[in-house]
Amino acid sequence: QVLFRVVTFGLNAFTLRYLSRELIGVVNVRLTLLYSTVVFLAREAFRRACLSGSTKRNWTKTINLLWLTVPLGVFWSIFLGLVWLHLLEVPDPSVVPHYQAGVVTFGLSAIIELLGEPLWVLAQAHLFVRLKVIAESLSVVSKCILTVILVVLYPQWGLYVFALAQILYVSVLVMCYVIYFVTFLGSPEATKKSFPIARIKALLPNMVEDETFVNWKEARLTWSFFKQSFLKQILTEGERYVMTFLNVLNFGDQGVYDIVNNLGSLVARFIFLPIEESFYVFFAKVLERGKNVKDQKQDDVAMAANVLELLLKLVLLIGLTITVFGYAYSQLALDIYGGSMLSSGTGPDLLRCYSLYVLFLAVNGVTECFTFALMCKEEVDRYNFVMLALSFTFLCISYFLTHWYGSIGFILANCFNMGIRIAHSIHYIYDYFKESTYRPLTGLLPSPFLVLIYILSGVITGFSEVLFCCDKGWMGRLIHISMGALCFAATIVTMFCTETKLIHFVRSQFLSRYMKKGT
Repeated sequence: QVLFRVVTFGLNAFTLRYLSRELIGVVNVRLTLLYSTVVFLAREAFRRACLSGSTKRNWTKTINLLWLTVPLGVFWSIFLGLVWLHLLEVPDPSVVPHYQAGVVTFGLSAIIELLGEPLWVLAQAHLFVRLKVIAESLSVVSKCILTVILVVLYPQWGLYVFALAQILYVSVLVMCYVIYFVTFLGSPEATKKSFPIARIKALLPNMVEDETFVNWKEARLTWSFFKQSFLKQILTEGERYVMTFLNVLNFGDQGVYDIVNNLGSLVARFIFLPIEESFYVFFAKVLERGKNVKDQKQDDVAMAANVLELLLKLVLLIGLTITVFGYAYSQLALDIYGGSMLSSGTGPDLLRCYSLYVLFLAVNGVTECFTFALMCKEEVDRYNFVMLALSFTFLCISYFLTHWYGSIGFILANCFNMGIRIAHSIHYIYDYFKESTYRPLTGLLPSPFLVLIYILSGVITGFSEVLFCCDKGWMGRLIHISMGALCFAATIVTMFCTETKLIHFVRSQFLSRYMKKGT
């Protein structure tokens, strides 16, 4: 998995040198927003509802419910495709050719990906982690390789390059799940695991004799999550909606912002998101949704509280490390990755702000995954009103901060947005555990000595950047990197000495899992 991500990172850096900022802006902001909006609105609520509770259920009804994501995706793809084609600003064809074909293809790719949704939920519910990793890695690498080949050989194709790469991506992703389940179902391994589905036909919509077509409890929960997911999508992709619909930045500036945004969010995508998804399933299975802490099994409450505390500590320290060291090494990182196009202008300041935003993302991911795993339908509905007010506030703040501070205003608005969401989740967790003896929120309090080391590291690397980077040649850069390496090593040693409980948790929950895979 790490190898696939390193290869992808290198291919993206290589491709960057063959593309214009405007083309990057249209693809990574405008078209990717269309694709992500369709798949999010069509499937996010179904995923959350169908992954709640035990795996012992009527899977025929659950699969029937999941297949509704396809017609829903067709609706959103057509509706939003028309908006993208006729209501939004169309880029100059001489700079970004074949825009219409790009819109149609990205909308179609969303529908293709939704065809594999029942298989994805089955795999996630039964903890087929390796399948997910292989499928996503192969699809992303295939997309990057095709993009590099077409960009180098046929640069005049414009958006055709990215349209073909996007179709390949979703096709490989879905086919990986299809091939796996065709091979797995009916095998001795499936029988040994008592897998609830025995035939391929059972993965298609089927009528249930003398019963309803879907589980109405899941359907109602899905509707509650759908109302919430609509608002959450605005919050998650808010800056792209502001860029797309309000035209506060031209396509070139959007391209630079998106490159920096993607570079800054690598940790969020590759570390925090898998943790959030995996432990959402864990909390949803260990604790029963809608019950207070006294009505739960106390052994399960103790386990959930301990895991939540250590998860909060883990992501907090990762976020603090990125914030402290990201400030002094943003300009160097951008210069190595994309040259002067990124390291000059607002690029370094964007990445420095994003380093702070990563800390908010880290804490919000874990607190929300616990909160959403435990909320009952009524609590989800009440939270929808909070999200509605927050969505409106976030969009307004984004608009004004962007006018005042340029693209940096988007990151500042996102920090505000995440701060409010963290406050809500912390309040929910505090209320949930206040009648028990467990205090998992103490995971947000690092050792004072470790905090001191972070402060010293930030001061030392900050002075190092001023003295040695980035116009002092490669020798100055090497000195700057060496100073950072020494400070980072001191920080890690301090963690091992002051956070022994967390180190044991990481070793038992993560490192031992990889060691078992290796053997």
